Amino acid sequence: MMTSVDASIPPLIARLDFIPSARTIVAAEDALLAVAQADTDAEGHSAALSRFMMRTESVASSKIERITADASDYAKALVGNRSNSSATSMVAASAALHSLVTGVGDRGAFALDDLIAAHHALMKNDAHEADYAGRMRDIQNWIGGSDHSPREALHVPPAPERVTTLMEDLIDYLNRDDVPVMVQAAIGHAQFESIHPFTDGNGRIGRALVSAVLRRRGVTRNAVVPLASGLLAKREDYFAALGRYRQGHPSTLIDLFSQSARAAAVCSRSSIARIKALPEEWAAELRPRAGSSVAALIPAFYDHPVMTATEIEKHSGSSEQQAYKAVNKLAAAGFIQEVTGRKRDRVWVASELLAELDELDRRIRNAMDD
Repeated sequence: MMTSVDASIPPLIARLDFIPSARTIVAAEDALLAVAQADTDAEGHSAALSRFMMRTESVASSKIERITADASDYAKALVGNRSNSSATSMVAASAALHSLVTGVGDRGAFALDDLIAAHHALMKNDAHEADYAGRMRDIQNWIGGSDHSPREALHVPPAPERVTTLMEDLIDYLNRDDVPVMVQAAIGHAQFESIHPFTDGNGRIGRALVSAVLRRRGVTRNAVVPLASGLLAKREDYFAALGRYRQGHPSTLIDLFSQSARAAAVCSRSSIARIKALPEEWAAELRPRAGSSVAALIPAFYDHPVMTATEIEKHSGSSEQQAYKAVNKLAAAGFIQEVTGRKRDRVWVASELLAELDELDRRIRNAMDD
């Protein structure tokens, strides 16, 4: 019978400095330049593109945790259909990412409450973890091994009574401005994962933390670059790099983050250009009359690619009958499609926008393999 287990105690890092090799620094700065260029491309179209990029990031981050759903279920979950728990969890990951990035970005600093609020957004509707949503753990947990025993665990984080002190130290580190950005993002993420402050959802909150670092340091202002898609392509390398960090070697993770960020940024620029062109392409093909329901719904579906019948009627600015005529015209052209297959509570999606989400993830993963 196992009567005790050794838990790791991460070092306090708030005042520690890590100086990477010149090669690591050059790669990190190259990645940040690529991220800044992609973010500049998104400027002026931030509402639609911000949602798109956040969804790409949160879907990939969820897939790292083996949480996946097809595009149809994901679209239905975006408008509140909870029939598929994985799709609902993916949508919650987007809400958590948005909460953390905007909260930190608006204030220009991290606070422990930001992470707690993001965790609440992620887990509040989880059937098994809702009671722990937005609460740091008061029980011991572990990574890997059995659900019932840490005997074969890959990592046993610190005892719960140490968590608050370690998290306050981490917040101090994340608010420093004298640390290279990618170094801060990678080490901050790894430290968070090593503390494992919540009972569940640590991976997704920890990866959202990376995007929040980039926003706070001014690398991004308009969009989230889906770095998690790069990590997903190198999932085993990513977990191994976290293990190397716990052994005192952060450079492996910094290099992987730089590689992932650069691949995500370069590939995102193609998606950003494609998405920005969609409204004009739709208008050129349909040639809607000014002031018509079709003319109103083209930008509406651009900003809100998943809508219910009620939302469509609202955005069309016309009667239910006219709104449905416009929907039929957009659907006949192949720009939108209905995804429920029902006669009631129907949901329409901008097909090309959702397809681009999968296409961007595929391109990033291919870039990582190359």
